[in-house]
Amino acid sequence: MMHPPYPGRRGPGLNPVLRPFLFLLAIGAATAHAEETNTSPAAVDDVLLDTVTVYALALDEDPALQSTPHSVLDGSDLLRQGSSTLGSSLNGLPGVHADTFGGGASRPVIRGQAAPRVSVLSDGVSLRDASAISPDHAITAEPLLVRRVEVLRGPATLLHGGGAIGGVVNVLDNRIPDTLPEKRIQGFFALRGNTVADEKAGTVSVDARLGDSLVLHAEHAQRKADDYEIAGFTTPRVNGSWSEGSTSSTGLSWVHDKGYLGIAYTWQDDEYGLPGHSHDYENCSLSGSVLNCATSGHAHAHDEVPYVDLRSKRIDIRGEYRDPVAGIEKIRLRVNRTRYEHDEIEEGQISTTFLNYGYETRIEATHAEIGNWHGVIGAQYSDAESNARGTEGFIPKTRSENIALFALEHYKLDDAWHLEAGARQEWQKLAPVNDAQNRRPASQSASSLSLAAVWQFMEDHNLSLSLARSQRLPQAQEMYADGVHLATNTYECGLWACPSLGAQADTRPETSHNVGLNLRRNAGSISYDIGVYHNRIKDYIYASTLDQIDAFRLIRYSQIDAEFTGAEATGSYRFRENWTASLFGDVVSARQVDSGDRLPRIPAGRLGTRLSHQWQSLDGEVEFYRVFAQNDIARYETRTPGHNMLNATLNYRLRGNDNSSLFLRGSNLLAEKVWNHTSFLAGVVPEPGRNLSAGIRMAF
Repeated sequence: MMHPPYPGRRGPGLNPVLRPFLFLLAIGAATAHAEETNTSPAAVDDVLLDTVTVYALALDEDPALQSTPHSVLDGSDLLRQGSSTLGSSLNGLPGVHADTFGGGASRPVIRGQAAPRVSVLSDGVSLRDASAISPDHAITAEPLLVRRVEVLRGPATLLHGGGAIGGVVNVLDNRIPDTLPEKRIQGFFALRGNTVADEKAGTVSVDARLGDSLVLHAEHAQRKADDYEIAGFTTPRVNGSWSEGSTSSTGLSWVHDKGYLGIAYTWQDDEYGLPGHSHDYENCSLSGSVLNCATSGHAHAHDEVPYVDLRSKRIDIRGEYRDPVAGIEKIRLRVNRTRYEHDEIEEGQISTTFLNYGYETRIEATHAEIGNWHGVIGAQYSDAESNARGTEGFIPKTRSENIALFALEHYKLDDAWHLEAGARQEWQKLAPVNDAQNRRPASQSASSLSLAAVWQFMEDHNLSLSLARSQRLPQAQEMYADGVHLATNTYECGLWACPSLGAQADTRPETSHNVGLNLRRNAGSISYDIGVYHNRIKDYIYASTLDQIDAFRLIRYSQIDAEFTGAEATGSYRFRENWTASLFGDVVSARQVDSGDRLPRIPAGRLGTRLSHQWQSLDGEVEFYRVFAQNDIARYETRTPGHNMLNATLNYRLRGNDNSSLFLRGSNLLAEKVWNHTSFLAGVVPEPGRNLSAGIRMAF
């Protein structure tokens, strides 16, 4: 057995609890200085930022007066980002990074946590794909067809499940129209290409009004990209980083002045390579408590790189009924049924197949004000079956059922104080199906509570304090995994698996105690959102390494106590009528409470600036930020060097609006070597090099 040395640190360093405040000090000091020196006439004008409804927050209230930190990207933003994956599209938002796996798969990382502690939803309900199982499994949300993405940071458990102790990504689309189109036929098409992977991508979306109340919707997206280029290496491209795919959807909706009801069918077919996905350890096995590996020792030729062939078919039903009875403002319904499967193909043969079938129903009702209380209550039910068979069949066929009840209430104390309170109760059952090892089912429950107060101490300024106790129930992988998982180069043993290692007799829900403090200003020439948070998680489910052979590890899921402490800040200064300068940064530190050891794949700190200008129909932005070296590393990790990132974007609005536009974007213009510490391929597969993207979006 090989036991690599524990990586040492470069001296005692700064206390990780204090480190986040350096970012706040830098951004806060710059913002304060700008406010003190703000003397230009244009700068002192009262500039009110647009109010944007955030549907994931459930209540139609001003998001600036709600306690949950959030960010919003619309479809035009996603088109200009030029990424074919959701995680990479969101990378750069406050507190958000990406768990990348080549060019075909990436997952969002929020406040240092990824799936399954970050929930990715389709208009409030699960996507029902396999992305939570492994980083090489793509999220089945096509960025080209997304209308808007809402990112909620922090424990969003009350409305979206106890698993979302890191955050929530809510993806909104157009597949079921909820309003009547202004024209009989309207829609848009978009085209995009880039240089780093010779990408060619396009999408078209059409709404047709049938009679007075029916709307037919159809959309299609197609994309293809080669292996992407990298900078500063003798090999010009990453072998196996190619991707291609198509997604289509057809929907029909009945729209009334009091609401809508619609149905849509969506099918997706993707293929993408798996760079760094080695099959040298597919013959590893566990003998007692010892890991034995007989490596194959063969290398893949260019056309032999393993790849994924993904297929997803999904039916969605959505509806909303406003003012159905006295005292109820609206009722919302979400139902979906999904059949997902993907094959991992090596040398022309299927090595592993992952399947996920299931349905989910969610209903919620918003009640009118009772006194000063305004809120939403709801229920959610899901029934799913997942399976992995073949070389990486390390998870038994498992059926999971989940029932949840939730409520969220807002109370307006006076013009200065806004209070929030919520609760969620969940019941979950995991049951292996036809399991030869007779692994027992697990039935558990979880309770989550939250309290928050928002104090508007000055006009357009508020301070929010949030407290949350959130519980997450373990997934089938964490309970029953027993076998080789090549994407992460591990042999995995779940909490109730691998008896030779001494299976854990009792499993408890993860219990997260989170406190967050945010200071915001949302109007005027100076705007900012500065926040700090501390999250202590009892019985955190952690994959600890017991043994290692070369790069292959034996991991055992166990429960420990962990702490996450961090800060996020953005600040903007409108110093001329059409000029805005911004500062932004985020940092997070994570460690085990008892030992003080670091947790793995925690993103490094990031600090940057933007300069934006708008002139008539043309707007542009230059962005520079520094991702610092990650020296706080876990056992069996290696240090990741820092890098500088320079991006620039030009956007020309045709007809004077953003519905039709031309754009040109340059990314990584300094051609930096970029290693992503949050990726399972950190130190193995670098990120893309210099890239130019161009595209057009035309509405009709």
